[in-house]
Amino acid sequence: MRAAAWGAVAVLLLAGCSTAPDDASTGPDDGRDNGPSGRVTVFAAASLTGSFGVIADAFTAEHPDVDVVLSFGGSSALASQIVQAAPADVFAAANPSTMQAVVEAGLTDGEPVTFASNVLAIAVAAGNPGGITDLRDFADPDATIALCAVEVPCGSASAELLADAGVVASVDSYEQDVRAVLTKVELGEVDAGLVYATDVLDAGSGVEGIAVDSAPVEYPIAALSASEHPAAAAAFVAFVLSDVGQAILREAGFGAP
Repeated sequence: MRAAAWGAVAVLLLAGCSTAPDDASTGPDDGRDNGPSGRVTVFAAASLTGSFGVIADAFTAEHPDVDVVLSFGGSSALASQIVQAAPADVFAAANPSTMQAVVEAGLTDGEPVTFASNVLAIAVAAGNPGGITDLRDFADPDATIALCAVEVPCGSASAELLADAGVVASVDSYEQDVRAVLTKVELGEVDAGLVYATDVLDAGSGVEGIAVDSAPVEYPIAALSASEHPAAAAAFVAFVLSDVGQAILREAGFGAP
C-alpha cells in the first residue's frame, strides 16, 4: 500500500476501526452484531487497480471478518462475465453504459451509484522519446500509438475525444483494458497512448502525462443480487462511498462523483 494514500486516511480509519475477531470467515453472513462477514469478490475496472487495492486493505482493517477478492479487467468483459453468471458480489465499472448491461439483466441489488470520475490524458514514456505534444501527433504515421479497444470504456471515450478533436489516429495497437495501454507506454513499445489521468499518476516516474480537453467519465458501483454475502457486499459499496473511501480515491487522482 502506498504510504501517501494511508497518510490521507489514517485519522478516519482510526475513528472507524472494528473490534471484530481477526479470523475471516468465508461462510454465509451470520447476522452477528460485530459486522458483516464472508468473502466478497469485487469485479472492478482496470483503472481502479491501485486505488481499490488501497480501499480493500482499509476496508478489511475495519471489517476483519470479510475477505475481499479483487478482479480487474476491461469493464465490458467484466460485465459480460457477470451476465454469464460469473460469481461476483460487487461491480465497479468505468462508465454508466457498461453498468447498464448488468442492470438490464436484473443482476444489481438496487440502483448503481456514481462514486468517482476521471478524465483521459496522453501517456508517454519518461523523457517523451517520441516527441509527442498533443492529440494531433496521433495522426502521424511515424508515431507508434496504442489505444484501448472501442468496446471498453477507455476505448469509447478515446474514440469520442479524437473525433471531437478532428484527429484520425494512426493506431498501432488496440488493447483490451487501459492498464495494457499503460504497460506498452512504460515499456517503450509505443510513443504514446490514451489512458486515464489516474493511470499516469499511479505509474510514477516511468510515465509522463500530457493533458487533453477530455470530458469527465463517471464510475458507477453496485452490489450484485446473486451475492452469497449481501451484507458484506453492501458494506464494501458503502465503504467506497464513505469519507475514507472517497479520500483514497481523491488521493489516487479521481474526481468527485
